[in-house]
Amino acid sequence: MVTRQNVRRFDFKKKPHKPYFLMYVAKYVISFPDLKKRGAVIRKSEDMKELEGKPYLLLVNHASLVDLNLMLKATHPYPVNNVMTLEGFNEYTEPLMRHLGVLGKRKFVTDINLIRNMKYCLHELKTIFTLFPETRYSLDGCTSFLPDSLGGLVRMMNVPVAMLKIRGNFVTSPHWSHKNKGIAVEADMFPIVKPEEIKSLSAEEVMARIREAFEYDDYRWQLENKVVIDHPDRTNGLHCLLYKCAACGEEGHMNSGGCELWCEKCGKRWRQNEYGQLEALEGETEFPHIPDWSKWERECVRKEIEDGTYYFEDDVRVKTLPSWTKFYDHGMGKLIQTPEGTRIECKAYGEDTVVEKPPLELYSMHIEYDYRGRGDCVDISTADESYWLYLTRRDAVTKLSFATEEIYKKACANANFAKRTRK
Repeated sequence: MVTRQNVRRFDFKKKPHKPYFLMYVAKYVISFPDLKKRGAVIRKSEDMKELEGKPYLLLVNHASLVDLNLMLKATHPYPVNNVMTLEGFNEYTEPLMRHLGVLGKRKFVTDINLIRNMKYCLHELKTIFTLFPETRYSLDGCTSFLPDSLGGLVRMMNVPVAMLKIRGNFVTSPHWSHKNKGIAVEADMFPIVKPEEIKSLSAEEVMARIREAFEYDDYRWQLENKVVIDHPDRTNGLHCLLYKCAACGEEGHMNSGGCELWCEKCGKRWRQNEYGQLEALEGETEFPHIPDWSKWERECVRKEIEDGTYYFEDDVRVKTLPSWTKFYDHGMGKLIQTPEGTRIECKAYGEDTVVEKPPLELYSMHIEYDYRGRGDCVDISTADESYWLYLTRRDAVTKLSFATEEIYKKACANANFAKRTRK
């Protein structure tokens, strides 16, 4: 019988190495042909030349698997190390990932071993280290949450920093869709912190540059560049993101299919045109631009948190991923979230288990839509365990994600106010 004491754990301390020859094979067999079919374009600024052949930290915005292909093309032929969370190791195996130079991590958990191994890659192996600092796929084609601590982490590496800013990666394959439209993608590669600036910039100044570099809106890019997506099922899954009806305000009654989105409560319908914009079939189009709708949803969640009415509770199927080899099934449990934090109640490895995450310990939440065909779920991790919770309620994970970030922001604001008051 597997117990909490004898279950195999992932070795995060293990030193990484440069990617083996297999990575170069994968580039030419998988990554480069996919980009060629898409007509991908990568533009490098003139001052990227001074970083060629040298170790540096590369930050990449994150929206789909095509990001990895673009990153490998942009950095070719130089060796690259990067990070992947444990579900990726579970899908592709640890031996393969280690051979490709990939480091393991749990989402939204501070890990000193990762910091040490990043330094090892940059200063001992002399490789490029790639980081996807948003940690999860963008939900609406715009910038995901970036914690303020990122500036300090980047500065700690003591190497130049560059950005690979990708466009088209979201609209070709939204996280909630599971359908890849195969459209053209493009990317710009440019320095954020140049070699001569490494010592002089503060963590706050570095973070300000990162935030500016990470400003993007894939739907805006699609509209302005007249990128046509006429896939017959281009709107499938959009209700997972737009879970709250813009007409009647009800939650959990939205649906989508083909190129339409509709509310099953009030009956209102919208069509998504070939440029990604929404058009009401009758009456007012409340939000033609999809990110404006999701921004409104987030504002509604923020108001619930501010006025104290926000409360989430659901019965969940509980699985754990202590290492890369296997998900363990633990039956049913409860997931509870309030402005005071997030709580898991379950029986794991035969023991009554409670996991509590105060607001300042969870700045964002990893969510999946119909993960591996098993339903919507969230992943909440501790240092040695990842809890995968499959929800009973439909279309609730997006709101959970918004709420987690807004609860964290409020807690940060309160903490900063308390510090100023004490001074």
